[in-house]
Order: sequence, then C-alpha cells, then structure tokens
Amino acid sequence: MIRFSLKCTNGHAFESWFQSGPAFDALNDRGLVTCPHCGTSDVEKALMAPAISGAAAEPATAEPPRKASDVERRIKELRAYLEANSDYVGEEFASEARAMYLGDVPERPIHGIAAAEEAKALLEDGVPVMPLPFAPTRKAN
Repeated sequence: MIRFSLKCTNGHAFESWFQSGPAFDALNDRGLVTCPHCGTSDVEKALMAPAISGAAAEPATAEPPRKASDVERRIKELRAYLEANSDYVGEEFASEARAMYLGDVPERPIHGIAAAEEAKALLEDGVPVMPLPFAPTRKAN
C-alpha cells in the first residue's frame, strides 16, 4: 500500500491510499479517483515528502504529533459509519452490486473490493457505485 498526497483542479488537497503507484495511475486514468470535497475526477498527485523510519530519521528535537486534518477526521467518521451500517462483501462486490441493481437480490447497503475493470463496467451499466477513500479493514462474513 502507498499513500499519495493529491490535489484536484479546484485547489482541494487530500490524501488517499492505493495498492501501488501503477494502481493509482490506472484508477485515475479511468476517472475513478475523485476529490472528497467537490467530487471532480480531475485529480493529480501533489508534491509530498517521503516517510522515513528508523533511528536515523529521529529528529534532534521532538515535534508534537500532527493533529488529524479535517479531511482525515471526516474519512475516519465515514469509515466508522460505513462499517456499522453496511455489509462488507469483499471481492463479491461487483456481482452483489449488479444483482441488486437488476433486482435479483434485495437491496442493502454494501461495500467491498472491485477490480478497476469491474468498477468501470458497473458505472458504464448505470449501477450506482463509487470508490471509497480508504481500504476496507474487515473480511467478508
């Protein structure tokens, strides 16, 4: 997993986690990376400092811990709400979302994992789905 600092063309800055650099590029090329502030998919990586760990990285003077930004706090709240109020379906997300859309199974709030191609196909077919600004933390039941 890798965390990128991102910015949209409307000037909003935010961070998000991705499986890899190429995974970010693939999702962004398909318009699946969106700004949590305004919803635009015109997003690019912002300049960020690398995270370095170990004794060599310890500063000579300790700095107070960084307070979570408003966006980080809101994402944490969103995750807590989502996990408490929806079913995690894991890698079955695309098939479950499509089945609900087609009326084959009862509708219910779900979240899970979908490959970029699966997510794109759902969107092209009109299935109302959206990417989340975090990776799931639990496994399917």
